[in-house]
Amino acid sequence: MDSSEPLQDLKHQAHTEDQWQRLSPIAILYFAVGFLRGIFGNVVYLLPALAFSYSSLQKHPYIWLPTITLLISLMFIVAVWSFQVYRFRFSENNVEIRSGIFSKKQLNLPFERIQNVKLEQPIYYRLTGFACLQLDTAGSAKQEAKLVALPLELAEQLKQQILSHKSEPTEANQHEIENNGTNNSTNSVHEQLLNQRSLSDLVIHGITSNRVWIILGGLAPFYDNIAEKLNQTLNSLGIDLKELFNLETHAVWQVTLFALSLTMLVMMLMLSFSILGSIVSFYGYTLSKSANRYIRRSGLLTKHEVSMPLSRLQLVMQKQDWLDVLLKRINLKLEQSNAQLDHASPSAVSNKILVPSITPLQSKALIDDLYPDNQLFNIGFMPISGFYLVRTIGYFLLPIWVLLESFVLYHHNIKVAGVLVGLFAVFSGLFYLRWRRWGVAFDEQYVYLRRGLIGIDYVCFPTYKVQQSQFKQSVMMKKHQLASVKLILASGSVTAPLLPQDVAYKLINHCLYKVESSKISWM
Repeated sequence: MDSSEPLQDLKHQAHTEDQWQRLSPIAILYFAVGFLRGIFGNVVYLLPALAFSYSSLQKHPYIWLPTITLLISLMFIVAVWSFQVYRFRFSENNVEIRSGIFSKKQLNLPFERIQNVKLEQPIYYRLTGFACLQLDTAGSAKQEAKLVALPLELAEQLKQQILSHKSEPTEANQHEIENNGTNNSTNSVHEQLLNQRSLSDLVIHGITSNRVWIILGGLAPFYDNIAEKLNQTLNSLGIDLKELFNLETHAVWQVTLFALSLTMLVMMLMLSFSILGSIVSFYGYTLSKSANRYIRRSGLLTKHEVSMPLSRLQLVMQKQDWLDVLLKRINLKLEQSNAQLDHASPSAVSNKILVPSITPLQSKALIDDLYPDNQLFNIGFMPISGFYLVRTIGYFLLPIWVLLESFVLYHHNIKVAGVLVGLFAVFSGLFYLRWRRWGVAFDEQYVYLRRGLIGIDYVCFPTYKVQQSQFKQSVMMKKHQLASVKLILASGSVTAPLLPQDVAYKLINHCLYKVESSKISWM
């Protein structure tokens, strides 16, 4: 039996009978999970109300029963209704989708508009042999189409057909094909494995990307209740916190040791959640290459596959936080058109290509594969003006410190005055590090940006990707012959602050010239 028969039969049926196709009933589960995800995704807005009504719920606990019943009923109705109204059909060059309960939507999406094809397999799809196919188009910050319950074989065939359709040269991308020396064909080129992450790498990523403060902030309304419940639980186990922290019965060093031990226990618990999230998101991570297309696969419960053509890549960002510096690891981000990476949660990694916790040598190898002629690690960066320190320390930090220090000394509080001196030195040091990290450079093909605090982040992108440039100069900056340059790409913007005015003009003119003369499409 020909492997393309499922797709051919489906298209033939839709073409000859003009019949809209229905999803598999497994899609009801997908819509139900989507409903719950929407509810819990907005739970942060419900926290104040929950905190306010917590005492009432304790007095009347059975109020949860009708609430949960109503929520389950509403979820079932929305899921079944969404399944009933969802229709789709294929032709040789496009896909059509009808969806929506109250707001009806019909989408006719030509294959030529599709820039990204993603396969997603939640755990209940992996057990039943189905997949979700997401189709992204140019010029949109959100996915344009989603076929939520296709047989895996059909989804793979449709993906290959779309990618093959995209591989046909057009006038818009002919120059880029000539420069790269190859076409984005996916039929004749096998995948080349570029990188894969082990379980130990994912543990390191969970440690370095720990965001304990997010969890602590979300639990803030419940601190009193949590402390009370924790105290009751420990008392039932024979542990009396008040007695442990009693300075009358214990030495100061003992109380300090108890406090540190308890703090470490809580931090380790929070850290375990971060590590678990990293493993769930990136388990089985592989990054491979087929012609000029990069493919990322990962996921423990939900398996994601993201396919990105090189032409859609806008910039490469090499990021290092302070823990990454200590462990000598790097997070490499490949930012695509409309990729909102800075605001993406760890559970939304299907919308980006992130290579987590790689070594500096692995990062350099991947960047060199993406941009073979880049000089990111060899070029000399021009530092920004020292006026940055005058503005941040002299105009902002120093006046605040002088005011607080004068107030404290007026009340003869020498200890607090000493603490303020220490804080002033620490913040001044951080501002100095920030200034030292800033730098900008460019050559014939690329623009490079360096920034950071303790770790150093590097940004590299082809000059022709620039869509808009902005020259910014305040009155004070003009007096010192300085200017800031903001370059806007399809993935967002990058800024080089406080450059010499002539360098700022030179950078903008260089970018505009390369955009006009290269005649290479930005996507």
